Amino acid sequence: MQGETLITIVAIFLAAILIGIFPMMAIAERNDDVAQLAVTTGLSEFVNTARTTGKITIQDYDALVNKLFATGNTYDISMEVQVLDENPAKKGTQTSSTTVGENVYYSVYTSQIMDELDAHDVYTLKEGDILTVSASNSNTTISQMLKNFFYSLAGNNAYSIVGSQTGVVTVSGS
Repeated sequence: MQGETLITIVAIFLAAILIGIFPMMAIAERNDDVAQLAVTTGLSEFVNTARTTGKITIQDYDALVNKLFATGNTYDISMEVQVLDENPAKKGTQTSSTTVGENVYYSVYTSQIMDELDAHDVYTLKEGDILTVSASNSNTTISQMLKNFFYSLAGNNAYSIVGSQTGVVTVSGS
């Protein structure tokens, strides 16, 4: 009789945990899905605006940051501009005798772009430059904590919300 009582208590305890934890995990996963959609949309809008205007403005960057942080998470945002360095007058050693020069890209990274934005409120791009912007959450979401606790699927440094967008600039900024 006493053994059955103990089993009943354990069963009730496990049922209470299952009834509470699994719905909470599902809700936490949905929150991460919504945040992922916001990150993807925000990055896409930011890159498309920069591509079509030929410039990155401090207002556009602040709008991106606000959109991302509105999800309730913190993010590491990185930017890279591959600047088209045209050398039409130099003849390359790898080119044919009819080809003069070649296009080469050099990269400008987040800190350099932010320095320019802080100084002039605008970073000017030119047609043919390639802009890449990425973001990843730097905090641990509830979904990540629950996964770590129950499944050990996500490590401490694993990101569950990441996004990246790349685009070729179609117009030179002024």
